[in-house]
Amino acid sequence: MWIVFVVLAIIIVIVLWFIGIYNRLVNLRNNVEASWQQIDVQLQKRYDLVPNLVETVKGYAAHEKEVFQRVTEARANCINAQGASAQGEAENMLTGALKSLFAVAEAYPDLKANQNFLMLQQELANIENKVAYSRQHYNDVVRAYNTLQQQFPANMVAGMAGSRPADYFEIEEPEAREAPKVSFE
Repeated sequence: MWIVFVVLAIIIVIVLWFIGIYNRLVNLRNNVEASWQQIDVQLQKRYDLVPNLVETVKGYAAHEKEVFQRVTEARANCINAQGASAQGEAENMLTGALKSLFAVAEAYPDLKANQNFLMLQQELANIENKVAYSRQHYNDVVRAYNTLQQQFPANMVAGMAGSRPADYFEIEEPEAREAPKVSFE
């Protein structure tokens, strides 16, 4: 009779262990999704700022249509990107386009002194800092989630639960690893 109780106790421990690991995976997956939403909020602020920057520069350098078009297309690609990998690629394009926009602005001293442009520069710098912080937090949460899925014996639970590794939000181009330079001093 006591053998039945021992076997039953072992089964209960295994079930509780399985439930604990499964709940931890769910918690980490939800943290990954919440962290991604924080990045999305910051990126949306950035995307909302881009048209104002373009319009401000356009008032001084209307003949730079190619630069404005690249920035607009890059912004649209960012808004439509799905997933961390696609978002990273789109962000690379936008960062490069914004660098071109600021390079154009360098040639116009009146623009560099424009209060609206200076305010937009400062706001972009603040948003870039928040994006960088949110990206680091997201990648930290992804690392914890992916690590748990790879560790034994949690990897067995992850496999049975259908958990898949999350993608890191990475910047592929080395020159895009820095925020666009927004200072004209």
